[in-house]
Formats: sequence, structure tokens, C-alpha cells
Amino acid sequence: MSLVVIGVNNRTMPLDLFEQFAIGEEALSKALAGVHGCRNISEALVLSTCNRTEVYVYAEKFHGAYQDVRDFLADTAKIAPEDFNDYLYAHYDNEAVQHLFSVTCGLDSAVVGENEVQHQVKVAWERAREEGTCATVINEVFRRALEVGKRVRTQTDLSRNRSSVAQACVEMALDHLGDLSDKEILVLGAGEVGQGVATSLAKLETGQISFVNRNFDRANDLANHVGADAVPYQQLTEQLVTCDVLLTSTASDSYLLDHALFEQIMENRAENELLIVDIAVPRDVDPAVASIDGITLLDIDALWSLRAQNPLIGIQDANVSANEIISEEVIRFLEQQSARQVAPLIAGFRNGAEEIRQAELKRFESRLAGLSDEQRDTVESLTQGILGKILHEPTVAMNEAAGTPRGDRLAEALRELFNI
Repeated sequence: MSLVVIGVNNRTMPLDLFEQFAIGEEALSKALAGVHGCRNISEALVLSTCNRTEVYVYAEKFHGAYQDVRDFLADTAKIAPEDFNDYLYAHYDNEAVQHLFSVTCGLDSAVVGENEVQHQVKVAWERAREEGTCATVINEVFRRALEVGKRVRTQTDLSRNRSSVAQACVEMALDHLGDLSDKEILVLGAGEVGQGVATSLAKLETGQISFVNRNFDRANDLANHVGADAVPYQQLTEQLVTCDVLLTSTASDSYLLDHALFEQIMENRAENELLIVDIAVPRDVDPAVASIDGITLLDIDALWSLRAQNPLIGIQDANVSANEIISEEVIRFLEQQSARQVAPLIAGFRNGAEEIRQAELKRFESRLAGLSDEQRDTVESLTQGILGKILHEPTVAMNEAAGTPRGDRLAEALRELFNI
């Protein structure tokens, strides 16, 4: 059986296609049940973030699991498999472990080293445990992934500069405008990213900041925390007429703001330009809005472009150190897993040999009846010693080769030769 990860991400797949694969919190229970119910899958976990939608499974057969997950993703996105098959990626066994560790450390994110992803991995694991779709294998690898993520962030400078997608969102606005001190800023959404945006804005000199959310109390709590204003959702259009910058990231599964709305808004803005930074996936703003004069629209794709252009985001030295730690931890994890897997095999091998020894002693019981207790102890010690010497070399070889191709061959030979 193998640990397999199959997924899509917004680095290799067009954003308008990728956002159809997003799985919101309210749909996660159904998604987990759907994947776990597939006949080729024993354990399952779904990780859906603004950068990726991935399914981690423990499977009997790779090809069967691949087809099951591909069909699940097709149902999720309402897209035929052949229309996204070229964008699908898969890793199994050690590559799957390496990928998960890299994701958890933020190396696979638009903002290298961002902190949110470790929390997202933790939440995804907690949900899978709550839903009963994961067991020993996924539990062990995700527990280790979180430990590796903590080690990388503690021992390297990976998250020193830009530590979150929310912070990068604010910096995109700052890079584009050069100065926010006289800009009226509207933040749409009061979830985790909205909170990060608020924290980042509070460190800058800006004009008026306002928060809008469907739940006014959440927007108000966030606004009070950073000394800003909260605005009822019903007044969103009015705020869009007066603000200079819109930063948005909600959990909506469809566009909240469309082309027609912004055409109307721009007619009332007296030619004042509007910058929109939309890092939601799925997007909050219809991408067609970018065609309207006076509007600049930046989305998650722009964040990937910024990463490619700005070497600070890569933090190259820390990146190298992080990869070294990840490689070390992958080897360590696989060795420990192999040792755990080989231990029952060795125990079975030794128990089987002991059963044979006991059976032979019983077969000769009548012929040993005249022996004294001391002589019986001598026979017992002699047979145990012979058995121990015979088992010693195979046991040492199995332990030393655990986690290697040679170890796999020895294990298979042992199972076949001794019917374990």
C-alpha cells in the first residue's frame, strides 16, 4: 500500500479553471466522505487552500486510487477529467512525504515561507480525524509534517520577510501605489486573511480604513482591534464609490462583485482610479472588471508574478536551508516507518521459529521424560541457543536494510520463504 497525493494548483493551472476545484469548509465533510468511500482508498484527507486543492490517500493500488481521486475532482469542479488531466499532478511514497513537508513549510506557496499554510494543514488534518477518514499512516505523516514546519520556521529565516499571504496582499498595493498615507482603503472579508490584512495595515501610515463583512459584528471586532471603521454590508457599493483601494478575500464560492456593478461605480467616481487586490480563491471580483477604464485588478496570479520578479520573496539562503532540513526529515521519517513496518515481520519470523522449536520438543517429549530437571534445562538452553544463532544474521540484515530497496527485497523473500 502507498501514501499518495493527487492535486491541482494555481501555479500550473489557469486561475479561471483552478478556482472551480476549491472546496470550502461547508463542503469538506461531504468531500472527505466521498473520497474515503472509494474502493481503492483506505485513508483520505483533503487540503484546499488559495494555492492548491490536494487529496492525500493511503491506497492499495496507485492507479486505482489515482482514478478514484481524479473522478472525485471532476465531480467537485463539474469538469470532465480529460479537460484538466494534463494539469493533475501525483506523488507517492517518499515523494508524497517530501511534497507534504514542502507544502507545510510554505515552500510551495506564492509567498515563500508564509505562515497560514501550516495552520491550514493542521485544520485539514483535524477535520479528517473528526470525520474518521484517516488512521495510522496519514496521522503519522501529518503529525511529522507539522513538526518539520515548526523546525524550519524556528531554525531558518524563511518567514522573516513576508510571512503571510495577507501581508503580501498589502505589499502588492503598496508596491503599486508607492504610498498609502492618503489612500482610503476598504477591506472586504473578516476571516483569517482579513485579520492578517488588518494587522499589516495597522503597521503602515494610511488613510481611512474600513472593514465590510456579511457578519457586521466580525467586521466591527476587527475594526476596533486596529482603530478602523466597520461598515454594514448593505453599504458596500457606497464605499466602493469613495475608496481608493479594495482588498478582498472572502470564502464566497462565486463572484461577489461583477462587471456591471463596477461600471456603475466608476461612473460615480469622477475619474478617480481604483486599485483592487483580490486574493480570494474562488475570486470575489469578476476578472472582466479589469477591462474597465480606471480600474487596476490584481489577483493571486499577480502574487505569483511578484514572487518570480522579487528575489526577496524567495529568501534564497533560507530556502536552501529549509530544503536541507526537509530532505533530512524525509529520510528520518521513512527510516522510522520502515523500522516500524519491519518489526512485526521480524517478530513473526522469530515467533514462527519458536513455534517450530516448541513443537519439536513436544514431539520428543516421551524420549526426554527420563531427563533430570538440570538436563532438561540444558536441552532448553541448547535449542534456544541454536535457534538464536540461526535467526541472528537474518534479523540484523533486516533491521540494517529497513527503508531501502534491499530491505524491501529481503522482507518480501522472508514473507514468501516462511509464509509470514
